[in-house]
Amino acid sequence: MLKNKIQFILIFLFCFQILQAQQPQKLNSVEIYNQIQKLNFLGSVLYIAAHPDDENTRLISYLSNEKKARTGYLSLTRGDGGQNLIGPQLRELLGVIRTQELLEARKIDGGEQFFSRANDFGFSKNPEETLQIWDKEKVLSDVIWAIRKFQPDIIINRFDHRTAGTTHGHHTASAILSTQSFNLTNDVNVFPEQLKLVQTWQPKRQFFNTSWWFYGSQEKFDAAAKTNLTTIETGVYYPNLGKSNQEIAALSRSSHQSQGFGSTGSRGEESEYLELVNGGKLNNTADIFEGIDTSWNRVAGGRPVGELLNQIALKYDFSNPSASISSLSKVYLMIQSLDENHWKALKLEEVKRMIAACSGLYLEAVSLNQEATPGSTVQLKIEAINRSATVMQLTSVTTLPEQKNTVFNTPLKNNTSKNLTLDLQLPATIEYTQPYWLKEKGTVGMYTVADQKNIGIPDIIREVKVIFNVEINGIKIPFERTVVYKYNDKVKGEMYNYLDIVPEVTTSIIDHVSFFNNGTKKPIAVKVKAGKDDIKGSLQLQLPGNWSVSPQSIPFNLNKKGMEQIFYFEVTPPTQPAQAIAKSIVIVDNKKYDKDQILIEHPHITKQQILKPAEAKFIKLDLKINNQKIGYIMGAGDEVPEGLTQMGYKVTLLNPEEMTPKKLEAFDVIITGIRAYNVLPSLENKQKLLLDFVKSGKTMIVQYNTPDSSIPSDMSPYPLKISRDRVTDENAAVRFLAPDHPVLNYPNKITTKDFEGWTQEQGLYYPNEFDNAFTPILSSNDKGESPTSGALLVAPYGKGYYIYTGLSLFRELPEGVPGAYRLLSNMISLKAPITVPSQDLKP
Repeated sequence: MLKNKIQFILIFLFCFQILQAQQPQKLNSVEIYNQIQKLNFLGSVLYIAAHPDDENTRLISYLSNEKKARTGYLSLTRGDGGQNLIGPQLRELLGVIRTQELLEARKIDGGEQFFSRANDFGFSKNPEETLQIWDKEKVLSDVIWAIRKFQPDIIINRFDHRTAGTTHGHHTASAILSTQSFNLTNDVNVFPEQLKLVQTWQPKRQFFNTSWWFYGSQEKFDAAAKTNLTTIETGVYYPNLGKSNQEIAALSRSSHQSQGFGSTGSRGEESEYLELVNGGKLNNTADIFEGIDTSWNRVAGGRPVGELLNQIALKYDFSNPSASISSLSKVYLMIQSLDENHWKALKLEEVKRMIAACSGLYLEAVSLNQEATPGSTVQLKIEAINRSATVMQLTSVTTLPEQKNTVFNTPLKNNTSKNLTLDLQLPATIEYTQPYWLKEKGTVGMYTVADQKNIGIPDIIREVKVIFNVEINGIKIPFERTVVYKYNDKVKGEMYNYLDIVPEVTTSIIDHVSFFNNGTKKPIAVKVKAGKDDIKGSLQLQLPGNWSVSPQSIPFNLNKKGMEQIFYFEVTPPTQPAQAIAKSIVIVDNKKYDKDQILIEHPHITKQQILKPAEAKFIKLDLKINNQKIGYIMGAGDEVPEGLTQMGYKVTLLNPEEMTPKKLEAFDVIITGIRAYNVLPSLENKQKLLLDFVKSGKTMIVQYNTPDSSIPSDMSPYPLKISRDRVTDENAAVRFLAPDHPVLNYPNKITTKDFEGWTQEQGLYYPNEFDNAFTPILSSNDKGESPTSGALLVAPYGKGYYIYTGLSLFRELPEGVPGAYRLLSNMISLKAPITVPSQDLKP
């Protein structure tokens, strides 16, 4: 079986806070000094764009590390509609991965991360379509909400709001919404319901971050007049860090592994260009904060705080950061005594982090297990150690969410670790750990988030925490820590995860799409997993009445937490073609459980738990196949092999480096996965072998690749040029250019009905030039555009056939789209040579 399955916390003034992922942050002396400097800067910038990886990490890093500004990135989407270079996860699961990649990027460049509720529904060719599918009013509300909460002095748009149709519709839409928001955020009549939680706010300036890309080439940009642009020299070097700004930005950019954006750092002079869109003009200066008070003077009674922080920075002892603790403690008291305001809450958290860092104060709450169920007791190991001569005492520990305070009054002597144990009682009502934006069913363009306070929070909301109440130099300071789980890996050493709250039992239908090609019954595998010890109940597979399931229920008894067992139901389809959603249900003590636990684990991001309905799509389909043996070369990662197995084919995954003529003799068809030529350099060296395979009388099917230098010139036996042409409307009319071609007739008769029910897009990266040896099979186009004919190209070569297709089979097969399966069967079944009509090379 081929299956690869893999806070912002609202404090008093509702300031954003990103959860620290896994490994505790341990600042060195230089990093502490930089953060003390940042304590004394009260200015902020919000960068706004559409997707993960749209952000300019060079500018974010510069503003955060050189200017010391609070810098945020508002990505309107979580990147759900993109492709995935590191695994098969698509749509919402890919959005979860890309969310985590953004959080990792911000840890490197010093920014903060936020989102709206907009769902990346796929490529859009204009902002009008984007705003209609997104629900413009809701996303506009989210942008204004983010601005009112973050209170930026400066807003920077990644994209130009005036150039609709020249880039991704999401890009332009993000700039349009940002530009419209500039003055609306200060209007009490705009989304007044938000003002129960936040205040109106007026940013001072708004810029468009232009570059050569918007001019078409570096040469055109260099030649263009720049009198209307503000130039910022971002190619600075940080001698105390030993890195250039570009090197930090490249490390941040390289966090986007799922998109293949690994970057190499550079050094030397480099400039960024900003065009003023709204707000006050600059007086011939590159300081975007010109005329804005970014000192503590902007806070009533704050001047003494700034003065003391200046002294702390001047007297900072890099060899003994603890010498600053006494003064930082005074800063903490001074900020605490200020009237409530936006900066008070932010700077209190910052100064607490500096006090802990200067004293080497390490506080950690570790669960003995990585998973726990609602109502259970979590055993915690508490560690507290002060590694300075400063007098400290752990007065008590408060566990959340139970709000239980345990008094210790234990002195924390220099470099003497205090290790304690606690039992934390979880409420029976505590919510399961999962991305909050996936809890409720959304639409194609929007996620549903019912609680206004949660909108924009970047990460999973984790409730299980510990507050260490520490007295430092007689001052009581609370330090909050999220409960973690850690273990020792024999190869990697100390490893961290968060504590996850899981259902008592989860279940999943092993194959998310199952085909019934005739009226015979079929075994369906269903898995049950225990979330706690000693759980027993019954398992059911629910289907509509015209489907037959046997038995009606299956009892189970799982003794150990984490134990899994697979059970089988026999399912008989109806006599007529039909589709149904099968649901796996577990009953324990008269309580129903119906969640499928999906775990996403990659070394560059925090482990993620997603809980989705335990469902699968069953299809009774008139699908004819032959008995071809298929070799599949996995590219960037997809679930096409699982779909082929469901169809009834025997599929073998191939490693290009191990392919030989003898090994390929065993196969009738070779299929390359999506972007295989982009991500497998070794494939180029095997191209002659593959084309000889075709020439001998076999078939090769190449799925889409992106146009770049990685594509070998002999990828195809005939000239073929990949473009960026695509059809984004999955419902666009499809026309048959070669209706008598076998690929549309054998073994399944393909009609336009087979293109109904497609998801997200019809296809992408179609060739727009190809040799007359190719027969274009299909034509389609988005509204208002010229027809494209490169979706499916078939060419005889020797005794066999070479097929190139940009159709989005990698999306349609996992969604159980019948027509995609029928058409793929026909591609695989091509046999007899055909006569190709003569035609010119198509431009």
